[in-house]
Amino acid sequence: MTIRVVLADDQTLLRGTLRLLLDYSPGYEVVGEASDGDEALALVRAHVPDVVLMDIRMPRTDGLQATRSIREDSSLAGVKILVLTTFETEQYVAEAMLGGANGFIGKGTDPPELLAAIETVTRGDMVLSATASVALVKRFREQQHTPLPAVPGRLAELTPREREMVALAAKGLSNEDMAQSLRLSRYTVKTHINRAMTKLGVSERAQLVVIAYECGLVKPGGHPPTQ
Repeated sequence: MTIRVVLADDQTLLRGTLRLLLDYSPGYEVVGEASDGDEALALVRAHVPDVVLMDIRMPRTDGLQATRSIREDSSLAGVKILVLTTFETEQYVAEAMLGGANGFIGKGTDPPELLAAIETVTRGDMVLSATASVALVKRFREQQHTPLPAVPGRLAELTPREREMVALAAKGLSNEDMAQSLRLSRYTVKTHINRAMTKLGVSERAQLVVIAYECGLVKPGGHPPTQ
């Protein structure tokens, strides 16, 4: 399967670098380049790509607003948005994820990791860099943009395997990563994650990240518990 990508970044040199990377990587096709959020939205509506690599700071309409605009268009529901930025701040991470982004990584990401992130969001999993994970948790603690349910009692309802899955998800592992690490099928991992989300009363994977840190399943800079 060819993953069709729109590049949205106001830096011409960076767009060129990303295009070269994707052009020389099997299974990718760049269908458009945008230098601001308005152009990105127009290209997404015209081509309906699989993934948008979205910068945040762009002239006219920035990447955060462009992300929200894409999510408000029901005909673009299948388009995945991977934010690629220099600024992994609490505010940007929270706004991007609440606005409907599927992932958030830094521009310092190595090429193999970037390609893996694109493939991960294409499959429907979420990607958060370690820096973005910590920033997201800190932002939620300070602002509480999205009210979370009372978790401590519900946390006890999780099975040991579900707790492990939530912890690994909070560390930024995709379903594919967890499946390989634990020698399980992706279907089994997805089932555990979905059951954990149901028990915790959340609908977004980003909220699992917050819960995992808030409840001590993982700690910033630490490691998830093991079986």
